[in-house]
Amino acid sequence: MSQALTLARPYARAAFATARDEGTFAPWSDALAFSAHVAADPRVSALLSNPELDRGDAVALLAPESAGESFGRFLAILAEAHRLPLLPEIAGMYDQLRAEAEHVVKATVTSAAELSSTELDAIKAALRKRFGQDVEITTAIDASLIGGAVIDAGDVVIDGSLKGKLSRLQTALAN
Repeated sequence: MSQALTLARPYARAAFATARDEGTFAPWSDALAFSAHVAADPRVSALLSNPELDRGDAVALLAPESAGESFGRFLAILAEAHRLPLLPEIAGMYDQLRAEAEHVVKATVTSAAELSSTELDAIKAALRKRFGQDVEITTAIDASLIGGAVIDAGDVVIDGSLKGKLSRLQTALAN
């Protein structure tokens, strides 16, 4: 996994630089997300690793219709370097670079049960205050948390779940 991230990093930076120069962050995000989704499909992944697959066919398969010419050239460079399977990692890193440039923190809130919009707004306000940036929240549900929530905002993880509290209590009692 870390090798894939290391290989993907320069391509993600190049895609970000191109999108920044063109002023097309959102279209590049959409195109990369589409291409990454297609490339992650096991059937397509097997096809991409076939040495007989023509570079142009690979680009045509992975490029969304709405993608610009520069995105097509980007995919062609990836195809030539045999890096198309890295598209999911490239898309993820591109989104991180875009969020940093737009001063947005992306957070995932995983809770034991679905949170109300009032609760999500309170979490969003608290995170905005903590990070001093806009916050985009995605939600997930994990019943094994028993109660509470876990907030994952990049390098910061806040575990306010009952499962986490019980685990910390167990560790404290064992020591």
